[in-house]
Amino acid sequence: MRRIFAIALLLSCAVQAQEFPNKALRIVVPYPPGGNVDITARTVQAALGDALGQQVIVENRPGAGGTTGSAQVAKSPPDGYTLLLGSSGTITNAPAVYKNITYDPVKDFIAIGPIQTTPLVLTAAPKTPVQSYSEFLSYIKTKNSPVSVATAGAGTSNHLALELLMRQANLSLLHVPYKGSGPAITDVLGSQVDAMVDQLSASIGHIRDGRMKALAVTSRTRSAQLPNVPTLHELGVKDFEVGTFTGIFGPAGMPAPVVEKLYAALKKALAVESVRERYRSMGVELMDMSQPEFAAYVKTDFEKWRKVAREGNIVVE
Repeated sequence: MRRIFAIALLLSCAVQAQEFPNKALRIVVPYPPGGNVDITARTVQAALGDALGQQVIVENRPGAGGTTGSAQVAKSPPDGYTLLLGSSGTITNAPAVYKNITYDPVKDFIAIGPIQTTPLVLTAAPKTPVQSYSEFLSYIKTKNSPVSVATAGAGTSNHLALELLMRQANLSLLHVPYKGSGPAITDVLGSQVDAMVDQLSASIGHIRDGRMKALAVTSRTRSAQLPNVPTLHELGVKDFEVGTFTGIFGPAGMPAPVVEKLYAALKKALAVESVRERYRSMGVELMDMSQPEFAAYVKTDFEKWRKVAREGNIVVE
């Protein structure tokens, strides 16, 4: 009887996978609108829907540094219809630093396919009286109160990058965590905080408009989008290199044929020239990996940040 049930279950899964998708899919963005992850999702949304032959809906579910929406996806049915626009912040950073996180990035998710990688950028608000990183260092020393630096939230990749910068450059800064890049950028533009560490893709439009001042990028080499902005490494913070990634994830247990269809559709969507051009304008670099390669990449990145968090005693309650 058990054998018959197992065979029936396998046949049912095979039929479902063959018919997939037969309704709209939902991609959860675990941050508010306006940040890097949200922009990434909405850039590929239409092309992914075309590739799958079904509508793709982007749904923002912010909270707890991106972990609320991520946890909800981890607990969703593994049928391929509820997906996560995962990122370094929610997949490899938050699990490394959050004390009571409810999901395991490797065991509770399947890494379906990568989208892009981007460096971070240190920017100054319009009214912050600095134009360069060296002036920023002087400002830290002369300001009567601590210099405030915004990030997308506690435990995010931006937060970890800021903590690393403070440690490696021996700086004392006031971390101001927000519920996503969008709200943080709003306060930076209004000069409610002195500076910000964020993904280049989310900040580059404001930098080009002259409303935010780029002081340094976190990549090892300069960004092609900001060739005049130096890296922290060349500014004296030796070997400093931080970047983030985004990709599509689903709950663990998804049928292999469904994962394969989603991966193939994502790859097709990322080959659309208008999508590629939009990402290029954002200052990001598309990632080209197979599904197994991406899964291995995610696991390695998680282990790296877990080591950093342990060595730096970085814990988010």
